[in-house]
Amino acid sequence: MKIKPYGDTLNDGKVQVSFTLPVPKSAKGIAAAKEIAKEMGIIDPSVVHAENLSEGFSFYVVYGSVKAVIDFDRIHVEEITNHALEREEIEKIIKDEFDRNIVFVGASTGTDAHTVGIDAIMNMKGFAGHYGLERYQGIDAYNLGSQVLNEDFVKFARDKNADVLLVSQTVTQKEVHLKNMIELVELLESEGMRDKVILVAGGARITHELAKELGYDAGFGPGSFAEDVATFAITELLNRKRGEK
Repeated sequence: MKIKPYGDTLNDGKVQVSFTLPVPKSAKGIAAAKEIAKEMGIIDPSVVHAENLSEGFSFYVVYGSVKAVIDFDRIHVEEITNHALEREEIEKIIKDEFDRNIVFVGASTGTDAHTVGIDAIMNMKGFAGHYGLERYQGIDAYNLGSQVLNEDFVKFARDKNADVLLVSQTVTQKEVHLKNMIELVELLESEGMRDKVILVAGGARITHELAKELGYDAGFGPGSFAEDVATFAITELLNRKRGEK
């Protein structure tokens, strides 16, 4: 099936982009925004919004059309296919299949100071009516908070004999999240721990495909909740347990 972007009518190719320029808002700045849009391949661009951000910087929203057409059937993306279980179902699996509590350790690692994501997954109150892992029977959840060095994260996980490591990455300037995620995998490998834990990443720019490429077992983006993460982790632990028999 061939598809194009959809704006006003089906397959009209309409797109909207936004960007900042290091110049004040002016007629010249608006003209510059149009020229940049044309260089991006946008046809008949219109600046539908422009404003000053601060001294010497301005923000633009541009609307126009593109010729790009893709074959949707040729797109293949690696994604998590497990259907999220209810909390009670996850608790029952842990009780029936494991003779101990499952240990989850989570943190916003490196320089990342944002905790909204990791808190939504781990804290007892959770988010949007989805309780966090601290509320689950059979799960010991340790939320280390933000700006946790990878070395400290790994040490804590080793001391607690962690089963699952949850890494939240929100700050993404200059791809710092990728460097930090790779560093953690390398550290776990050097400590002989990588194959002993389920390693999961989450964040606004994290996808399952990206996480797998970086050496993680899974990645969860926006719209994920504790039951999504717990279902994957418990299922993976159960598969590994059964595979060892």
